[in-house]
Amino acid sequence: MDFASRITRIPRPYEPEQGGEARALFGTLDGPTGDLIEGAAGCSPYLKTLMNAERDWLPDALQAPEDAFAGVLADLQDVAGAGLADALRQAKRRLALLIGLADLAGVWPLEDVTARLTDFAGTACDLALRDAVGRAIRRGKLPGMDEADVPRAAGMVVLAMGKMGAHELNYSSDIDLICLFDETRFDEDGYHEARAAFVRATRQMAATLSDRTAEGYVFRTDLRLRPDPGVTPVCMSMGAAETYYESLGRTWERAAYIKARPCAGDIAAGKRFLDVLRPFVWRRHLDFAAIEDAHNMRLRIRAHKGLGGPLTLPGHDMKLGRGGIREIEFFTQTRQIIAGGRDADLRVRGTETGLFRLAEKGWIPQDTADLLTRHYRFHREVEHRLQMLRDAQTHALPSSVAEFDRLAAFMGRDTSDLETELLERLSEVHETIESFFAPGMTGGAGHAEEGQDTEGILDSDVIARWPGYPALRSARAVEIFGRLKPEILSRLAGSAHPQEALLAFDGFLAGLPAGVQVFSLFEANPQLVDLLVDIAGTAPALAAHLSRNADVFDAVIAGDFFAPWPGRAALEEGLDARMVREDDYERRLDAARRWHREWHFRVGVHHLRGLIGAGEAGRQYAELAEAVIAALWPVVVAHFSERHGAPPGRGGVVVGMGSLGAAQLNARSDLDLIVIYDAQDAEGSDGHRPLAARPYYARLTQAMITALTAPMAEGRLYEVDMRLRPSGNQGPVATAWPSFCEYQRHEAWVWEHLALTRARVLAGDAGLGADVREFRAGLLAQARAPGKVMEEVSAMRARIAAAKTPDGAWDAKLGPGRLQDVEMLAQAATLMAGQASRDIPAGLDDGVAIGWLDDADRAALGRAHALCWQVHQAAKLLNDRPLDPDRIGEGGRRFLLRETGHDSVEALLHDLETAAARAATCIDAALQRTPEEKTIGT
Repeated sequence: MDFASRITRIPRPYEPEQGGEARALFGTLDGPTGDLIEGAAGCSPYLKTLMNAERDWLPDALQAPEDAFAGVLADLQDVAGAGLADALRQAKRRLALLIGLADLAGVWPLEDVTARLTDFAGTACDLALRDAVGRAIRRGKLPGMDEADVPRAAGMVVLAMGKMGAHELNYSSDIDLICLFDETRFDEDGYHEARAAFVRATRQMAATLSDRTAEGYVFRTDLRLRPDPGVTPVCMSMGAAETYYESLGRTWERAAYIKARPCAGDIAAGKRFLDVLRPFVWRRHLDFAAIEDAHNMRLRIRAHKGLGGPLTLPGHDMKLGRGGIREIEFFTQTRQIIAGGRDADLRVRGTETGLFRLAEKGWIPQDTADLLTRHYRFHREVEHRLQMLRDAQTHALPSSVAEFDRLAAFMGRDTSDLETELLERLSEVHETIESFFAPGMTGGAGHAEEGQDTEGILDSDVIARWPGYPALRSARAVEIFGRLKPEILSRLAGSAHPQEALLAFDGFLAGLPAGVQVFSLFEANPQLVDLLVDIAGTAPALAAHLSRNADVFDAVIAGDFFAPWPGRAALEEGLDARMVREDDYERRLDAARRWHREWHFRVGVHHLRGLIGAGEAGRQYAELAEAVIAALWPVVVAHFSERHGAPPGRGGVVVGMGSLGAAQLNARSDLDLIVIYDAQDAEGSDGHRPLAARPYYARLTQAMITALTAPMAEGRLYEVDMRLRPSGNQGPVATAWPSFCEYQRHEAWVWEHLALTRARVLAGDAGLGADVREFRAGLLAQARAPGKVMEEVSAMRARIAAAKTPDGAWDAKLGPGRLQDVEMLAQAATLMAGQASRDIPAGLDDGVAIGWLDDADRAALGRAHALCWQVHQAAKLLNDRPLDPDRIGEGGRRFLLRETGHDSVEALLHDLETAAARAATCIDAALQRTPEEKTIGT
């Protein structure tokens, strides 16, 4: 399709005589193309000047504008030396004319216009840099470099920043560049000479691009985005820049690097530098402190530029003024900075792409993204028209009526309609952005009235000690908390038990090591204050934990915190994705700890708020642990293999025992694990430091235990208990597969077979895992004497009773008829029935099936176990101490009663004791009778 048939809009000539003169220059261009020439020249003196200069080139270029653009860039590749500066300026004239006309005519959409402007800028930078570096090499100023190093600029790279980095250059943009060089390419003796040469090359490149000559200029060049530009050279070593950003980098510099892109010189070195800088730009935790930083920057820009006051059109800055382009860019970049450390999909350079991704991933409403995108595109069109008029780097709307009429004609619009639309769009952008940036909180349904007097409701002595807490050491933290404090106090005063809630919040605040990030998080997400008050009033121990691990609040606002439970497979996939982002072993282990902390917190909050019950919480805690083990095992094996070689034979499997095997954990459970390996015929590994098979798997198992239990920067994952392995603590930490089979067949005690009823393979070699499962089922199916099993169970009950004293009437785990007692009986029933059941209800059913229990026994035991589990699960969530209803506060008591379905603590205790007594009677009776022999075994 030719250019004329693609024209969708044409400017009106504001000065018809000027337009007519231009049209006469191109007698062969008639119809829509001639109208375009006339309208453009009749509005823009700059475009008319370009038409005069390129009247011989333009007609052919308009026949195939894409080919013409590519041809200009291709022709530049053949120019070098003294002719480069003039060639670049001619290219600038031609492309400014071609792009301007294609933009005015609607032939190229905004993204094509900005991309082509950017592509030319990148080509110009690369050619100018290579020319300057080539001269330095030929003069011997870059030690060790020769002509072969010119294409990659001898290790120097130009980073395109801002709009150039995002492929969003406007029509008359200056270009923001940061110039760096790879100091590792030079030895200590050559470093200083190389640095001086790169500084000269940078200045020469900038001069080639920005000096005004008789042929014009190429791009105004700004090198001031580099670290501390007042004292640093225009080209820095990458190492020096990295040190600066790690120690002194500010939020605005992080935002600037969202768009950074290597555009000239050693592109690979530039990408490596940006990879190194990734942790500086993209923080691991949600970074809501960036909101205030960006807001303050907006206010400083307004004050510096004198852009405050009401919104009026004459002279209004479409970039920096209210409702302008920069507001949309700030909004987008700030949201990216907040969440991009957690969500890599947000790490995009373009503004429109950023808005799209933020909406797609649920960080902003879709209608907000659509609104800002529409206005952004319109603002950019106005910006381009303003700059095309006279090739001025301006964003200011005209101050005179005549010039506003010119702008309207250039856009093919009526002046009054354009003014109305501008005011509407600018106002809508400003209102949308201001609601995001302006500090403050708004109460929601059910909150106390704003400004409620809390005197007499909350203890003023508690509140008075807050200024001395570590979280309020900095002036910035004090300022943010000052804005939050009235609303927090109001919500605490409005809670069911204000004084308890205040003391729990006080514990949270006292434990915070720093406040800026957390207070910023609360300010941007007021619903988190509700959640904290709820937690503080119900489970103060959990609130205290939050003060040490406040980053878990990130998960609450990630969009899916209250979504249905995803299941083990999705959890494992999510942890895999989180760990793979990290580039070394310890960082992966810390990433696993952060991830686990968030999901563990989620289960607790869901349970606390009644979204799930004790049984479902137990299953979710178990699936979380399974996902951690399944995702972590291959990471540990890979790391161990780097030094000692791949696992000999088939490898190993991790087997969950006890409550983990039964898929019922509580909030504070440790993990019962064993490791089984099959070296087959291999004597050892083949790595850099090979090991014999037995010590290999022993040390690998210890590495896995360490990965789970070691207290690292992000805490620990779990405590691990390996005592259920063959021979207990006297046996090897990892058991060989043949030895495991032999031991279980001929040496294992009855209690070890009871433990095997709950064993479940969680991770490791699939083939070995299948063999373990098959062996377990076969072993449990073997006939065995019921009398021996019951004798052992009776003896175990006696030993446990002698060794472990229950912590009072509220101990749901220990004691006759309590959790451990019922679980042991269910395991015995499964063992005697020759079944492979793991959970307690199925084990009780096995007892009924073999005639050992009747339906009444089954009901009594099931009732006792369910009630004990509810009490135990709630107790472990509320505190790490034995349950005492008098010490858990009113909120804790309400949670406990809601969980168990009781109206009072007294009724619950009576029910608990009655159920346990009935269960104990059933167990005592069962251990005195023998199931019929014909029902035992298979």
